[in-house]
Amino acid sequence: MSDRFAQAPRPSYRLIPSQFPPIGLFDTVTRAADLDAVMDLVGWTNDRLVADRIQRLPQHEWVYGMPNASIVMASFLHVAPGGMRFNGPDLGAWYAADNLKTAAAEVGHHLRREAVARGVSAMARTYRCYAATLLGDYLDIRREQALRPEIYDGTSYAASQVFGEQVRSKGGAGILYDSVRLRGGVNIVAHRPRNIRDVVQADHFEIAVSATDRRIDVRKLAA
Repeated sequence: MSDRFAQAPRPSYRLIPSQFPPIGLFDTVTRAADLDAVMDLVGWTNDRLVADRIQRLPQHEWVYGMPNASIVMASFLHVAPGGMRFNGPDLGAWYAADNLKTAAAEVGHHLRREAVARGVSAMARTYRCYAATLLGDYLDIRREQALRPEIYDGTSYAASQVFGEQVRSKGGAGILYDSVRLRGGVNIVAHRPRNIRDVVQADHFEIAVSATDRRIDVRKLAA
């Protein structure tokens, strides 16, 4: 099976819980040498995991001195316990979707899992949307669910994390793949912060789910 590569949809969309407010730590720093001092000042390096992760990210890949640079860097430095589909817990990545419907299906799935884990009947959360341009050629595994069932597993990330980290270690930009949560949707994982450009905050949405039904309610909030 030969590898195929393709560009990411432009723009792509990412939803982030509004409970995590944007902190412009990297936005105004102009030299990599200043980042350690700034991170100490705001307490990021008090989190040992964050301090370790930034050392795992090569300095030439750091993003700083531009609008929303902190949003990009946070996606690599603040990682979900256990990692995500194409990254382990040691270093994060930027996940995005081809449109808002796909992005909402992805976050809605995880919100429903949280509701089940908490033993509550329903949950709602507010998210803010970011649009971005993702540069580079992405390993394209769309329409390969039958060829890569372990990568597209709906419940386990064991195989897909190994696969994703292999792509990263070889210098790849990331992976373009079919959404597991929405038929016809497309997702992207970008492994290189420097490829994430023109990040713009857009609208806010409330997403609500039930623990027992697959429906996802999305409501755009007034500006």
